[in-house]
Amino acid sequence: MQANDGAASRIVLAFSGGLDSRVLLHLLGRFQTEHPDVVCLAVHVHHGLSRHADDWAQQCLNWADDAGIACRIERVTLQLGNRLSLEQQAREARYQALAHHLRPGDLLLTAQHADDQLETVLLALKRGSGPAGLAAMPEAMAFADGIHLRPLLDCPRDELAAYAYRHGLEWVEDESNQDERFDRNFLRHQIAPKLAERWPGIRKAVARSAALCGEQEALLQELLADKLNAALAPDHSLCVAGLGSALQGKALIRQWLAGQKVRMPSKAQLDQIWESVVQAREDANPCLKTEGYEVRRFQQRLYRVASWPELTDSRIPCSLGTPCQLPQDLGSLTLSPAANGCLRLPRADEPVSIRFEPAGLHVQPLGRVGKRKLKKLFQEYGVPSWNRRRTPLVFYGEELAAVAGLFVVSGFEGRECDLKWHN
Repeated sequence: MQANDGAASRIVLAFSGGLDSRVLLHLLGRFQTEHPDVVCLAVHVHHGLSRHADDWAQQCLNWADDAGIACRIERVTLQLGNRLSLEQQAREARYQALAHHLRPGDLLLTAQHADDQLETVLLALKRGSGPAGLAAMPEAMAFADGIHLRPLLDCPRDELAAYAYRHGLEWVEDESNQDERFDRNFLRHQIAPKLAERWPGIRKAVARSAALCGEQEALLQELLADKLNAALAPDHSLCVAGLGSALQGKALIRQWLAGQKVRMPSKAQLDQIWESVVQAREDANPCLKTEGYEVRRFQQRLYRVASWPELTDSRIPCSLGTPCQLPQDLGSLTLSPAANGCLRLPRADEPVSIRFEPAGLHVQPLGRVGKRKLKKLFQEYGVPSWNRRRTPLVFYGEELAAVAGLFVVSGFEGRECDLKWHN
């Protein structure tokens, strides 16, 4: 195997220490013995949720050493009490940690099996998912800088257990796997066994259905690819006029969001985006908030923007010549002496600060006649509503001197200072 940059690709195993990944570690050890030129690495993610977590990490190190495979421990911290479920948080933290170990061309192996696939489809049905959700887990997909493979997806758990017993393997038992308050555990212990008892071929049948849903979803993406490209703007916004009918439009919005690697909205949220954002009157400022981002419309385009807390009370001191770091990924702003700048120097009694609250400000941009509300000026300059309280306002003392990236206020012009906003 060769990575894109010419370096040898590696195989990275997500190694929890449970039965499934323990079997995969053993198989990977055998593979590496036969192919010593392939570099293999096991990564154990330590969630810290169990009192046995440290012991499991040590066991994983020992078993990886026995298999002749290097092992790394990745510790993650979960925000207990967060709106996201503990299962969802743990999964997202786990994959973020694994992504750090993937270089271009690497393969990530995870040990999901046929029983896991059955549970995933049942959970998707419970949520009311469409074809994309019912496609469940693919055997191979792009992930981070590499490829994510699930080589055991056709194997039922009892076959993995038989393999483990045959080879004398030990594994860790996570006590949380018995807690039926978690939906997946409830399905695993109460529902899936009854389904398999009644219909022994249920795993394979569900896997076929998932594969068919995956094919339908791939076909839909292929058929809509040209329409999506035509509706996309260079800034990754989506042209409302190019969405077409409600059915096509909602499918295009899903693909647009999927391309931005954000959590998919539910059907109800997607309906709201269409009805309350896309279909809102032209002079409205519509917005749908979901987990981690917002969908907004501005000048007949849809934008996906991050959700941030208000900066209303922020007041950041700014020193001449020193980059001022701004909050919330807004970059930095520098006010520096210059021979051919746009601002005058602040006086000794005019401490410079950066603020973000435009309410109540009436100013006259340089070169214009009369003062106007800053809110109205933002509209004239084409600043989207969600950025109007995220645009740095440069104050000399208690007077607004400039709006970064837009204009200098009349009365503060000069050639002694230059203002640069790097965002």
